[in-house]
Amino acid sequence: MNGLTKLGFGFIEVGSVTPLPQPGNEKPRLFRLFKDGGIVNRYGFNSIGHTDVLQNLSKVPHDKSIIVGLNLGKNKTSQDAIGDYIKGLEVFKDSPNIDYFVVNISSPNTPGLRKLQNKETFECLLKIVLNYKSSNHIEKPLLIKISPDLSTKEIEAIAEVILKFRDQVNGIIISNTTTSRPKTMKSDVKLTSQTGGLSGVPLRDLSTLKIRQIYRLTKGQLPIVGVGGVFSGQDAYEKIKAGASLIQIYTALAYQGPPVVRKINRELAQLLKQDGYSNVKQAVGKEA
Repeated sequence: MNGLTKLGFGFIEVGSVTPLPQPGNEKPRLFRLFKDGGIVNRYGFNSIGHTDVLQNLSKVPHDKSIIVGLNLGKNKTSQDAIGDYIKGLEVFKDSPNIDYFVVNISSPNTPGLRKLQNKETFECLLKIVLNYKSSNHIEKPLLIKISPDLSTKEIEAIAEVILKFRDQVNGIIISNTTTSRPKTMKSDVKLTSQTGGLSGVPLRDLSTLKIRQIYRLTKGQLPIVGVGGVFSGQDAYEKIKAGASLIQIYTALAYQGPPVVRKINRELAQLLKQDGYSNVKQAVGKEA
C-alpha cells in the first residue's frame, strides 16, 4: 500500500476480501482485449480471508497521508451474504490501517451476488449492516459498489433506498465490471465471448451514464466514486462532470503501468484550469 502511494494515488482500495480463504474461479480467468483496451476477468473473489488480510495490514506502518479502503465480499458457498459483510466490519472495525469500508454487491463472478441489488433485498441488507455499524460505534465511512448493468428502473430503486439511509451511507462506487459486450468491440470473439466482467475502454461510457443517473436521482447528496475506462485526464474529467467526486482506475494501470497515475492527474489539473476551476469539487456534476 505504501509503495502505491508513491505513484500519485490519493486513495487506495484493498480487496475484495472474503471471510474465509477461497481460491477463486479456475484459471484461465483473465483475458486482455488489446484491440479494445479492455479486460475480461472472472476471478471470483480470490482471497486469503479476513484473518490473514488483517495480519498483513498490521505489518504495514500506515502512512496517514493516504486513505485506504477495504472492499468486502461474500464467500462463494456462503448461505448468509449479509452475515459475511457483518463479519468484515467486525474483524476490521478497529484496524488503524483501514479508513473506509465498501460493501460490494455487484461482482458478476460470484453466483447470486447481484441479486442483493434487488430493492427489497438491498434495503434489508442496508438496515442490518448499518444497524450493526451504529450499535458498535463504527465511525469509518461505508460505501456501496453497484453494477453498470442495472436498468433505469433498478437504478431508481437503488437511489431511493440509499436516500432513505443518506445519513449513514457515505458514498456510492459506480461501477463494477459489465457482463454486456458492446457491438463496436474489435477483439477476437474468442476473447469477447469469455464469461466474466468487462472493464476498460468498452465500459467507460456505460459507467459514466450510470454516474450521471445516480447523481441526478440523489441530487448530488452523496459522494460518487467513478470507475470504468479511465485512461486519461479527459476520461476522469468526464466522470467528474457527470457527478463523480473521486476516481478509481484498474485496467489503465494494467495496460500503461505506474506512469499513468501522474499522467491522469496532470491532464486533469490542466483541464480544470482551462475551464476556470481551481478545485475538482467545483466541476462535480456540472454536466449531469
